[in-house]
Amino acid sequence: MRDMRESGVEWIGSVPATWQTLTIGSLFKVRNEKVNDTDYPPLSVSKGGIVPQMENVAKSDANDNRKMVLVDDFVINSRSDRKQSCGVSPLDGSVSLINTVLYTAKGAPVVPAYLNYLMKNHGFAEEFYRWGHGIVADLWTTRWLEMKSILLPIPTVEEQQQILAAISVESEKVDALIANIWAQIEKLKAYKQSVITEVVTKGLDPSVPMKDSGVEWIGEIPKHWSMTRIKFICDTFGRIGFRGYTTDDFVPEGEGAITLSPSNFSDMKMNYSKCSYLSWDKYNESPEIQIKNGDVLFVKTGSTYGKSCLVYNLPCEATINPQSIVFKKFKCDARLFCYFLNSVYAYWQVEQTVVGGTIPTIAQSKIINYIIVLPDEQSQAEIVAYLDEKCSQIDRLIAIKQKKINKLTEYKKSLIYEYVTGKKEVP
Repeated sequence: MRDMRESGVEWIGSVPATWQTLTIGSLFKVRNEKVNDTDYPPLSVSKGGIVPQMENVAKSDANDNRKMVLVDDFVINSRSDRKQSCGVSPLDGSVSLINTVLYTAKGAPVVPAYLNYLMKNHGFAEEFYRWGHGIVADLWTTRWLEMKSILLPIPTVEEQQQILAAISVESEKVDALIANIWAQIEKLKAYKQSVITEVVTKGLDPSVPMKDSGVEWIGEIPKHWSMTRIKFICDTFGRIGFRGYTTDDFVPEGEGAITLSPSNFSDMKMNYSKCSYLSWDKYNESPEIQIKNGDVLFVKTGSTYGKSCLVYNLPCEATINPQSIVFKKFKCDARLFCYFLNSVYAYWQVEQTVVGGTIPTIAQSKIINYIIVLPDEQSQAEIVAYLDEKCSQIDRLIAIKQKKINKLTEYKKSLIYEYVTGKKEVP
């Protein structure tokens, strides 16, 4: 067991006695050269590291007012709402001015790749935040003048390389386990969709007489069922086209109606933990898209197009943002309708009607003409009851596996933290 000493820094704790504790300012220089995004391609500073600019990020018009980034520079977003959005750049390029770009000072005992572990972990992210300033938490910023005084635990260059190798080996093992569990989850999700598809188009009784649906890609359906289009069984409303809003229309929590976005529902479940709030004045301007329990939401714009969910357990008044539409006033069971939207046949129609590469979009006029299979009233109730139980069983299995992934992810974070602060010794 090697000798340890107290670093005097809370997030670091004790470190090996042979390690140095040095300030960021003594190890790095700040790069502030201004460039354009033609000569230096735009990069995104994400939690996954420094990557070519992602399509879904907000883009600035300041194409000639960006910071240069060179290979092996360390780039970090200065805003607190982008915690752990940082990394060593594998590319030359440019980033927006909100980011701080650092390069290793001459003679500094730092291996650039090591910084991806040392300065991307949760402990450093919280310390980085602590040194910042701002009016409110989501506008909190840590600039170079503050961050250069932050202390880092620095082993020798040789030991950094040994730690890099050890973390790589251990991470590969954990990542392989996580990948295996993700594969199991994907199989469960595929099985869930296959169950939904089979039941909403063929029913629960395999002995019932069948007939040709008249739709080649659906095939046969129970003889007493019918085919219809969405526009004939419910009303459809969206925000774009009749009442828009701007950022000035948003208010603090509790002072307006929640605005539901695609992030509020996934795998047919509602989640109200992250909501923005629209002023009552704007909310009352649009009664058609005021959301009620029993409505069904559908994403028509953005990367999660085609996603749908039945609204339930609304905590308060709600509306939708421009990415979604709402289905109301059903002539069938809304739950059955939502299940059909999550079938293979609904997804096939979605893929046939989506347009646009950068921002995928489905026209509302296309959506209301989607073909659906409509069971008789008794079958609708039986199918919903069956799918509620069956999907809950599958969801419980998925949740168990997701917990395993969360534990493995936390273990990996802890492992990296222990290595880069010297609490775990390289074998």
